[in-house]
Amino acid sequence: MAITVTVRYFAAAREKAGKTTERVTLPDGATVAALLTHLTERTPALASLSRHLRVAVDQEFAPDDTLLADGVEVALIPPVAGGSGLFRVVDRPLVLQEVIDAVSGPGQGGVVTFSGAIRAVSKGKEVAHLEYEAYPPMAEKQLARIAGEAGARWPGVQLAIVHRVGRLVPGELAVVIAASAPHRKEAFLACEHAIDRLKQDVPIWKKETTADGAVWVGLGP
Repeated sequence: MAITVTVRYFAAAREKAGKTTERVTLPDGATVAALLTHLTERTPALASLSRHLRVAVDQEFAPDDTLLADGVEVALIPPVAGGSGLFRVVDRPLVLQEVIDAVSGPGQGGVVTFSGAIRAVSKGKEVAHLEYEAYPPMAEKQLARIAGEAGARWPGVQLAIVHRVGRLVPGELAVVIAASAPHRKEAFLACEHAIDRLKQDVPIWKKETTADGAVWVGLGP
């Protein structure tokens, strides 16, 4: 069996694809990731945007493993102006340059970054490793919401945030953030805002393992 979905392209994705919409036929059981692979293989120009794209299925942001149903509408959405850059929860090593590239541009005079690494010692105890767990779809929406807050508070600000999940050892990066703005002050403020809000409302959890055992941070003694 096969399914047919309507794909809509916007902004840079529309330019790369050379069209605004099309109907695509896929095998039954295809996911968002499978659709993206199909589209980038057929239109290689889209590949350069793949790490920046967000995908919405029937107007709701969807992770790569979302199953597609016959007749759904899928939108390829590049970073939008006014505060959004790149928002991802990933299970791979982080690259700071990725978030810098997502917020850089000729109008952005200041770019401020933050890299959060796993500490070797926590509360006087040597850390063996941390395990990060997340609710990715909600986490990515909350990251985008944080960027929207920053854009509303400091016009011209753009943010990009990528957080890693899985098992990390001391020295590895857990989160990278980049904030850009026409002037440096707003970039610094937006980056600090993102760090603080990330710890408050984004559904990402960490379990810390030391010689004394493991504890979920925030629930331990």
